Amino acid sequence: MLPHLLRCACLLTLALTLAACGRSEQPPPPPPPQVGVLSVRTQTVPLVRDFVGRLSSTRTAQVRARVTGIVLKRVYTEGTDVKSGDVLFRIDPAPLQATLRSQEGLLAQAQATAEDAQLKARRTQELGQRGLIAKQEVDDAVAAAKEAQAAVKAAEANVENARINLGYATVTAPIDGRAGMANVTEGALVSPTDTNPLTTVQQLDPIYVEFSQPMAEVEQLRRAQANGDLQLAAPNQARVLVVLPDGSVYPHTGTLDFRDMAVDPTTGAVSLRAIVPNPDRALLPGMFVKLRLTLGLRHHAIEVPQAAVQRDENGAYLLTIDANDVVHSKRITLDGQHGSQWVVESGLNDGDRVIVSGVQKAQPGAKVQPVATETGASVE
Repeated sequence: MLPHLLRCACLLTLALTLAACGRSEQPPPPPPPQVGVLSVRTQTVPLVRDFVGRLSSTRTAQVRARVTGIVLKRVYTEGTDVKSGDVLFRIDPAPLQATLRSQEGLLAQAQATAEDAQLKARRTQELGQRGLIAKQEVDDAVAAAKEAQAAVKAAEANVENARINLGYATVTAPIDGRAGMANVTEGALVSPTDTNPLTTVQQLDPIYVEFSQPMAEVEQLRRAQANGDLQLAAPNQARVLVVLPDGSVYPHTGTLDFRDMAVDPTTGAVSLRAIVPNPDRALLPGMFVKLRLTLGLRHHAIEVPQAAVQRDENGAYLLTIDANDVVHSKRITLDGQHGSQWVVESGLNDGDRVIVSGVQKAQPGAKVQPVATETGASVE
């Protein structure tokens, strides 16, 4: 009987213990995660576009021989800056000097003939007034004098032309700029009909940056301007920054200089050109650079930190919270960068609360604990 009672007591104790365990309290649920939240506001921001452009000289002059002759000397140093009028080449002047002396001799001969004809015309006029010779003879003498004077003028022109050709034996730079590689050496025979120039001089300061803009984007900007969402700057006020191939920003700012009125049918784009100061000659024709062009001001735009913007296969989106601190995902359209901020063109409204830090802890549909931030600093 006693063992049976002990067994019952043990069973009763075990049952009471299990019941006590079943009545123990469950642990409380974890609090919502903290996230940094920024209340966005519409504002006016610069309208910035990035393009890829190619540098070209503002002026290019092909230096060509203007007379036929043998090159005696290349005076300039290839790849150096020259001034307008600096001597680049010297062509053998001896044949040209001989031609000049020959023309000067012909001029002297024509002048002597003209002087003799003038004297004869004067004497025949005197005799004609006395009635000693026929009037026809007088007229012939006067005409001969005029003809001789015309021959003098032609001879003077030939002398001037020979003197000009002699001057062409000294080949000078037509503009200020950088003289390129010489295409001829000493001893080469050159002439005005040569296909290749002697060299090329390019003006590098300032320098052009040529690029293109899709016509569809141009029309979009025009519509935005018509709607009052955009204020485009005048061409000479559109600021241009050049980003060099190594990623550094060129220190001198340029302006938009030219916009073509025609659309390239093969690309559907319009040609544009910026002019940039180049005092140090650091920019060279033919280089490809990245342009950052400020076209004007965009009104009613919203800026968000880069850390707030997420991307997937459907594009850009970010996370916002509603009045109940519940997370929602919003698709947005970006319109470039302004400093370290993304400019949101559409998808956000004034006053929306955007999650800018702790994004990895937020899930759409879940509740979070917002912490207001103005800088997008991380939230522990």
